Amino acid sequence: MAVNKAYTAYKMASISNSKPEDLVMMLYTGLVRFIMQAQKAIDDNNIEKAHENITKAQDIIAELEASLNMEYEISHNLMLLYDFLYRRLVDANLRKERAILDEVLKFAIDFRDTWAQAMKKAKEQAQTPLVAEK
Repeated sequence: MAVNKAYTAYKMASISNSKPEDLVMMLYTGLVRFIMQAQKAIDDNNIEKAHENITKAQDIIAELEASLNMEYEISHNLMLLYDFLYRRLVDANLRKERAILDEVLKFAIDFRDTWAQAMKKAKEQAQTPLVAEK
């Protein structure tokens, strides 16, 4: 019990000390993980575990939606995609269909990988010294 409390405290501290871009990466990574765990639970015919993991994935999608800055056009497009994925997760949860989770997982992996590439590129650009023009 004490170990679990210590782990939870450590996890909360690491989240609260993270940069916003790192938090988004954590959300995408969690989304992929929970969808894959739900797939395994469906394969194992563990309906309760499937429901639990799909619900966690839905919560992540809701958090991603809430974090969007709607001043940017891309945020409107992401909102539509997140809404679609959320509805597909609800459908997957009702039907306990792995095929729907396969579909959502492809999007989740693409989001995660694209975000990782964008973060890498942003860090590289931030480290590149500006050359003064003569």
